[in-house]
Amino acid sequence: MKKDIQIPEVIGVEMAVVYEYNDIYKTDDWNVYLINNKNVAIEMIVIVSQGFSETKTTSLLRKKLAVLPANSFAKIEFIQPELFKLNNRFQVTFFEGNTLYEKTFIFKENTIKEDALRPISEIKKRGVLAD
Repeated sequence: MKKDIQIPEVIGVEMAVVYEYNDIYKTDDWNVYLINNKNVAIEMIVIVSQGFSETKTTSLLRKKLAVLPANSFAKIEFIQPELFKLNNRFQVTFFEGNTLYEKTFIFKENTIKEDALRPISEIKKRGVLAD
């Protein structure tokens, strides 16, 4: 029964969009990062992302990570600035030990911008954290 399934609250995992210089292409890019602030690794991570508004919806993108070590981060994907006018949703599902966790992170429309950049200590770069 659905009411018997309990998915615990996610603590210590964050999603950020970071504005950073790309050495290969010599451009400033926006990239999405998953941050694991837990003292244990998380495993079998699946991230499903999509942009949406009342009138538009982007394609679903899926990304899988086998393991994200304790107190670390991983670059998930490049995000195009044209998508900032949409709400951007990242559904993250992972295992910590034998327990399944799930959390949806949302970057609301027009909240990803240079004026909103703040230091993100884990990555040592400037970016925007998701709600």
